[in-house]
Amino acid sequence: MLKIFLSFQKSVLSQRRWHSLSVLFVLAFILSICLFPPSWAAETQSSEKESYFPRRGDWEKRQPEEMGMDSRLLKEAVSFAVSNEWTGPIDLKISITQAFEREPFGEILGPTKDRGETSGMVIKNGYIVAEWGDTKRVDMTFSASKSYLSSVCGLALDDGLIYDVHDRVEDYVVDGKFDSEHNAKIEWHHLLNQTSDWSGTLWDKPDWSDRPPRGVTWENLRNRPLKEPGTSYKYNDVRVNLLAFSLLQVWRKPLPMVLKERIMDPIGASSTWRWHGYRNSWVLIDGVRMQSVSGGGHWGGGFFISTRDHARFGLLFLRQGLWKGKQLISKQWIKMLRVPSSANPNYGYMWWLNTGQTQIPSAPESVFYAAGFGGNYIVIDEEHDLLIVVRWVGSTKTLDGIVQRVLASIQAD
Repeated sequence: MLKIFLSFQKSVLSQRRWHSLSVLFVLAFILSICLFPPSWAAETQSSEKESYFPRRGDWEKRQPEEMGMDSRLLKEAVSFAVSNEWTGPIDLKISITQAFEREPFGEILGPTKDRGETSGMVIKNGYIVAEWGDTKRVDMTFSASKSYLSSVCGLALDDGLIYDVHDRVEDYVVDGKFDSEHNAKIEWHHLLNQTSDWSGTLWDKPDWSDRPPRGVTWENLRNRPLKEPGTSYKYNDVRVNLLAFSLLQVWRKPLPMVLKERIMDPIGASSTWRWHGYRNSWVLIDGVRMQSVSGGGHWGGGFFISTRDHARFGLLFLRQGLWKGKQLISKQWIKMLRVPSSANPNYGYMWWLNTGQTQIPSAPESVFYAAGFGGNYIVIDEEHDLLIVVRWVGSTKTLDGIVQRVLASIQAD
């Protein structure tokens, strides 16, 4: 019996000794990690240190050579942009009228302003390596507004205000706009990738009046057979404005306020940007009068913003929604917005895609970008940690020429 007891005591002491040694080993391991981090940890720390984010009111510049770029070739890109300025009238009210003169119900309902000269920025690894024109001037940005609108929808999804993009909008908006048999099928997904074929009138603009095809009478357009939601792409600002109106019902506060609080203030944007609607797009929600904003400048309104603030917004998306350690918009949303529509492989959730390199042949296929009338672009190239923002350049073809020259300056290093 004594022998068994002594054996048991020896076993307990051995276990205690092993536990003490285990604790010491773990402490020693943690200490060694702190003093001599492994390569993967060092790389992570280095990556975090290298991620530069500009402070409000300031943005650091670097010489192109510091960022592995050829300054001479980069200057060629800037010169190409400046020499290919958009030739449309400076008075944008005239530009809008001329561009959409074929459309019925073409009355301008929102504010406009004269445009500035071409301007732009090239951002490499977060730093400014090239800048031209007045980048602090606030200008209309037309359909680049859609990418901001898309972000407000992403935030609603992140917050659970919208459960799923494949939910029917009629489950969230009950004012009659989705009551018909056709409109009741429409999902958030369809509004985001412009495949809803919603039928109706919003802010005195019938859906069929936006960019009508040639050779078709207005009567035939009004009575056209509707296409199943999700099967046909149609770029249509009436339906984009419907998305803005529907999101206003979900948020129950002005969308510019949501964007300001959740994105624009945290990224250090200036106080000069504005998001306008129309003079007749005011609604009453919870007893408060609010304006439903527009997703472009087709009939005036939309986003009025500087090149520099555009660039901050673009940098947020280049950084996968992360800004100074805080995830402002989810990575999942940024992944979703880049999924090509089955009806148009070059369009995602109100961002343009470069599927098959058909839109910007010189850029990687992974590039995505915001685009607006008059040559307003925010180009995001993750492969090269590169952001290009340009205002008032000729066309997508001109944009490709700019991108080609900027990428050449990187490859030449």
